[in-house]
Amino acid sequence: MNGLLYTSYLAGDTYGFERVICVDQIDYKIISLLHENSRIPFAELGRIIGMTQPAVKERVRRLEEQGIITGYHASISQEKLGKHTTAFVMFRTKQCAAFIDFCKQSPEVTDMYRISGEYNYMLKVVTRSTEELVAFSERTGDFGFSYTLIVLTSPFEQKMMLEEEKIF
Repeated sequence: MNGLLYTSYLAGDTYGFERVICVDQIDYKIISLLHENSRIPFAELGRIIGMTQPAVKERVRRLEEQGIITGYHASISQEKLGKHTTAFVMFRTKQCAAFIDFCKQSPEVTDMYRISGEYNYMLKVVTRSTEELVAFSERTGDFGFSYTLIVLTSPFEQKMMLEEEKIF
């Protein structure tokens, strides 16, 4: 098979065996098209890539089963919902578990990353205004030190990370 092979250890695997997941050019095309429009019908996917609807459905099922496709999501315009301020907040804390719980409960936090370096967390925070961002920042004060970067523009978001030459 002229596909990409990647290996992953199964969670809880006590034998140390690797599971090999094969992803070929057709799988890449399906993934790319679903990333652009997760509501595209299997028949339309099949027409674009030259396969039957049942064959496409089986491929998608396999990609889901292997954990490559983990879900289907709507793209939401935060601006249309009145949220015009996006910031990345670098955060240093020693209260990791409590801080994670706080962030999970905070509707302003859309993404949270554990990072290396001077800070141990990076948050993506979306608010209606800079005033709301300041209020959020004040609520985090007891957890540690933060450094905030406000997004001015976003030329693109959620870019697909597949290699172009492998797709088409």
